[in-house]
Amino acid sequence: MLLAVKLLVLLWSINFAPPLLAFLCDEKWNRPIDGGRRMWDGRPVFGDQKTMRGVLGGVLVGGLAGFGLGFPLWLGLAAGILSMSGDLVSSFIKRRVDVPCGKVVPGLDQVFEGALPLLALGPYFSLGAWPTVLLLCIFGCGAFAGSLALNEVVLRKPIDNYPRPLRPGVRLREIRACQILSNPLHHFVNFEDSIYYHVFMKTVFKCLGVYEKGRKNALKLREEHVTLEFPDLPGAFDGYRILFLTDLHLDGLEGLTERLLEIVRRIRADLCIVGGDLRMETHGSFAPALAQVRRLLPEIRAKDGIYGILGNHDCLEIIEPLSEYGIRFLVNDSAVLTRDGERIHLAGVDDPHYFKCHDLDQAFEKVPPREFAILASHSNEIYREAAAYGPRLYLCGHTHGGQIRLPVVGALFTHSKAPRRLLHGRWSYDGMEGYTSGGVGVSGVPVRFATEGEVSVITLKRKTLKVCPYPP
Repeated sequence: MLLAVKLLVLLWSINFAPPLLAFLCDEKWNRPIDGGRRMWDGRPVFGDQKTMRGVLGGVLVGGLAGFGLGFPLWLGLAAGILSMSGDLVSSFIKRRVDVPCGKVVPGLDQVFEGALPLLALGPYFSLGAWPTVLLLCIFGCGAFAGSLALNEVVLRKPIDNYPRPLRPGVRLREIRACQILSNPLHHFVNFEDSIYYHVFMKTVFKCLGVYEKGRKNALKLREEHVTLEFPDLPGAFDGYRILFLTDLHLDGLEGLTERLLEIVRRIRADLCIVGGDLRMETHGSFAPALAQVRRLLPEIRAKDGIYGILGNHDCLEIIEPLSEYGIRFLVNDSAVLTRDGERIHLAGVDDPHYFKCHDLDQAFEKVPPREFAILASHSNEIYREAAAYGPRLYLCGHTHGGQIRLPVVGALFTHSKAPRRLLHGRWSYDGMEGYTSGGVGVSGVPVRFATEGEVSVITLKRKTLKVCPYPP
């Protein structure tokens, strides 16, 4: 009985290795083992989901798991080689009968992957025919259940017109942050954030006697006006005003929406960009945040409309309801803004911080080279990559200007891998101007120290180049 359990654990470990590596490595080392080649029938040999990473991972896990279970190392490696070979046989057959990559076929997906190693393991351990068949059936049922969970839960599109690549790492982050909404389940799967912010950090500030002061600071919003000059800005856009609202987190601090409305109602802009992070939490229901944003949107006055991008607190599920209220979301996409026959481009990328689904190639696909473009990204972390695409202006947030600053030390946390000089305000890099807003709301704990919330108004000006006359 113990031997049977060990053999099943070995085979299931090998079977689990490729999807686990896909989650851990995302797109790294995921070259298809068939190199993208096609057979005489015009179909792939194995398909792009069968990678060298997965095959080698299965073999190595077989060796390690087998050794850990008390088997000889060579036996575990042999089981891994035979199991992965069986998996490739199944994929080859599926491609020949035109089964789409990733589709689970009960029986066919498991029989070769289990049968080939058992044909070698059975004689080695003197297993009879019926025990071997029984082990194969149990393995097949377990492997099928795992494949079903992977494909129907992890790799299932949560919404129509899903704009992101269907990768295990992305989907598991979405499930954790966006699809698990029941309380307290979403706190359980986000245990670290829930305990750290809601218990530890709040307790620290309350014990220091500064929590209420920090809350009052967080309700202080200022209207920040910034003028940026560009020699290649089309003349029709000289004086163009952009209302930039990022890191709203309106559901996290009572009274913040009212304070924001006071400021927004008196601003007249040509364009409004909502820079992501509508929800206070990184998990759980987003309905309270949507309710507050719906109060805000009718008060925004922007001639060319309201565009939005997604942040690390946001879910794809917010796109449809907010589109009905006039926000056009740019998820690795771009839009053209026109004035008197001239135009500029606005590109927006998906969240580069948590979901890591930004795609600059796709976002700039429709932006002609050398035409004036603005990039909106939730975080400043992709500034180096972005500069290669030639945007003249990079607008971002995410850092909250540090949110909590101490004398001499400065910001305690930036939550960004970018240099601190990009933490807040104006900056430049390789000919690209940048502006990092301090954000409207607060994240984690509803307090600010030595920082203020910010409503940013960016004015674009055409810079006139002075021409030096020739000397007489």
